[in-house]
Amino acid sequence: MIPYEQYKRVTEVLPILCVDVVVTNSSGQYLLIKRVNEPRKGQWWVIGGRVYKDETLEQAVARKVWEEASLKIQDIKPIGYYEEFSRANPFGLTTPYHAVSVVFVTIVNDCIALKLDDQSTAWKFAKDLPADFGVRKFQIF
Repeated sequence: MIPYEQYKRVTEVLPILCVDVVVTNSSGQYLLIKRVNEPRKGQWWVIGGRVYKDETLEQAVARKVWEEASLKIQDIKPIGYYEEFSRANPFGLTTPYHAVSVVFVTIVNDCIALKLDDQSTAWKFAKDLPADFGVRKFQIF
């Protein structure tokens, strides 16, 4: 994994590749977590985070859902992408934070084992995704 100070410097000059995961239940509701860190600190959001070098997007999705919610997933489908431009840099830098997320969707049948990591304070299922989560759908030419 990249050392903290080096990653901090990278965010000053490059967008960060991430995955976001729209986790749904059998009722069609969306799993949202309340974020601890910037960007989107204190807001309800979907599970997600950066992709590591030598990690596929699919591996990153499974890792993030496991790390953030202790849920194992099997079937995922890419649905689009989302870009985050934020003045609230997670490192407290004055340069804006820019992340590009490939967005996936998955369904979970059982959330009994759901356990949050220290990146979130609460979770809920909601009928709507956050209004600012402007996913651009993939289109086939």
